[in-house]
Amino acid sequence: MRKLLLGTTALAAAATLSANVAVADVSVGGFIEWKYQSTSSNLTASDGTSTTTDADVKFKFSNKTDSGLNVGYYAEINTDGGDGSSVEESYLHISGGFGKIVLGTDDGVGDYYGVSASDLPGEEILATGSSSDISIRNADYSSLSSNAQVVAYHFPAMGGLTGGISYFNSGVAGDEDSTEVALKYTMDAGGANITLGGASATKENSSQDIDSQVIGVKVTSGNVTVAASQSTHEGSASDEESNGIAASFKVSDAMSLTGYTFETDEDAVSETYEVTGAEVKYSIASGLTAFLTVEDYDYKPGTSGGNADSGSASKLTIQASF
Repeated sequence: MRKLLLGTTALAAAATLSANVAVADVSVGGFIEWKYQSTSSNLTASDGTSTTTDADVKFKFSNKTDSGLNVGYYAEINTDGGDGSSVEESYLHISGGFGKIVLGTDDGVGDYYGVSASDLPGEEILATGSSSDISIRNADYSSLSSNAQVVAYHFPAMGGLTGGISYFNSGVAGDEDSTEVALKYTMDAGGANITLGGASATKENSSQDIDSQVIGVKVTSGNVTVAASQSTHEGSASDEESNGIAASFKVSDAMSLTGYTFETDEDAVSETYEVTGAEVKYSIASGLTAFLTVEDYDYKPGTSGGNADSGSASKLTIQASF
């Protein structure tokens, strides 16, 4: 009788709790990548082989309120054994017919809507052992508030148009606040899917504000996808422009081939970086993928004080996602 009473009491308590507390949908996932890289460089410090791992665990909580709002929490934790563990992203998001609000540690909106040639290769190397001033090597967006405390608004999709604005507060002093704005438009034309995207960011600086932009286009027709982009990065001692183009061909459901080339010029110090690469992506099984990437690169330091570096690099990546 006592066991029956305790069991009945526990069931009643659980029913009361569930009636008064919202029960969230929870999912746990993640990935781990093992990488083996071989670099042939004219710099002794960069010439040789290395192995690294990159691993993240992701937690997602979501709940729908009685008023129809979607409320959620997202956390991404880097769990690399050699580099230690750290929380990369941790934010609250609230969404509804008005769009989506993000509060917490996340990337700026430029990383969500900017389109770049570097979107096609999955494991580009961008090797060089010396780069004193260049901050963008792949015609991609140089985010000024990556994994930072941001307030972001993503407006609701209007046809094929999406976008948002985000603000990063650097603290009480407020001397490094940054703002990002980004738009992306997707449409179908002539049997092809076309995506146009652009992002712009400004970060406050005591001497001269830092500005970073990217604009790009991606076209998919059948098994072929081509992307091209241009990015710029300007500051008190920086005047960079990076251009890139990439093309990917889907050989089969399991395999794709991608080729790409990027060139970056830092006019402030006559510094240049060029890289050309190719990548094979192969799906071994569900959730298990292999990448083989090969690149040739050439870096000229100009008057930056870096060391000239040229050579080739290859990398094997085994990725498991859960």
